[in-house]
Amino acid sequence: MFGIVRPCSHRLGEGLKTQWMAHLCGLCLALRTDHGQFARVVTNYDGLLISVLTEAQAERTTGWRRTAGPCPLRGMRTASVAQGEGARLAAAVSLVLASAKVRDHVADKDGLLARRPVALAARRVAVSWGRAGARTGSDVGFDTAVLVDAVDRQVGIEALAGPGTPLRAVTEPTETATAAAFAHTAVLAGRPGNAEPLAEAGRLFGRLAHLLDAVEDQETDAASGAWNPLTATGTPLVEARRLADDALHGIRLALREVEFTDGKLAHLLLAHELGRSVDRAFGTSGCGHQAHADGARGAFGPPQHGGPYNPQSPPSPYDGQNPYAGGGNPFGGGPSFPPPGPGKRGFWAGCAAAIGVCCTCKVCCADEFEGPWSRKKREGCLGNCDCDCNCCEACEICECCECCSCCDCGL
Repeated sequence: MFGIVRPCSHRLGEGLKTQWMAHLCGLCLALRTDHGQFARVVTNYDGLLISVLTEAQAERTTGWRRTAGPCPLRGMRTASVAQGEGARLAAAVSLVLASAKVRDHVADKDGLLARRPVALAARRVAVSWGRAGARTGSDVGFDTAVLVDAVDRQVGIEALAGPGTPLRAVTEPTETATAAAFAHTAVLAGRPGNAEPLAEAGRLFGRLAHLLDAVEDQETDAASGAWNPLTATGTPLVEARRLADDALHGIRLALREVEFTDGKLAHLLLAHELGRSVDRAFGTSGCGHQAHADGARGAFGPPQHGGPYNPQSPPSPYDGQNPYAGGGNPFGGGPSFPPPGPGKRGFWAGCAAAIGVCCTCKVCCADEFEGPWSRKKREGCLGNCDCDCNCCEACEICECCECCSCCDCGL
């Protein structure tokens, strides 16, 4: 399971945690029901936002929940899970994007995929997932060709990108794909008037997801020689944070234009938890907009120990400047990167690790576990945390954009 929106169970509270798990399990079971057990490996946190948004707009009717049987990921407990077109759309999007990711790994000859027999098998899996996603998308009225086209264009854009290329040009295909998926939730929910603001929220979410992934992987990519949009375009972290803050602010404004039946969970995930994801990626706490206004004490407010903006930490390799200015090797003669963490696993090794993580219930029950493919530390979705979760903290992050208050959102 991967994604940038990983909420703490304490901040969700019992009611919203139950809803969130219902959508997570609903996506997993929709994949299994339509496409078999193996398809469940593409379950991801961000994909379930599609299911959440669909349900948040729809009128409550019978049949929008069902009781699922015991599952190892829930400690062999039954649960009420989401079902219907929202979960199926989330499954279709997850399958198509996972298919593209596998093809990308094959093209890069990552790990075991450098071997022809393994690469051949992986291509067949990718083709199967792509067709399955297109079939399910067609069943719910969504043309997955827009996702496939975005992935294909991404390759060409990355090949042409270089110093001075606007970062938004690199993130555009991701923005287009997520905008289409978010907008279609309005169609499924019978609220066509919501399509435009949701497309805007999806476009900005895609930009933010691309940015945060680039920030988190930059040092590892530099050590391995992998392509990274920030490094390739010469974009400093300060500029990346500004773009992330603007995208987050835009998402909050777009959500205010959406007519929800019950939008509390969608609001918490996209207006609050997404902001925490930005802070986590950049190693800061608090809202970036306020820090831009203050213009003091570091780049973005009170820095946490070890973050890229902590003045007591080793300086950023870019030090606020374009590393490509003046030409030459941007890393030559500059500060060295810290030793890289454990390398990423190949596709099949990651699948094996994912099965082990799932079968031991670490995804749901552990405080922290290692990502099967990325080997990054991930939080268990039901794990405990040390945060001080309360209403005021949940709404602090919105002071700069006034997207809600404790009285308005009930958080």
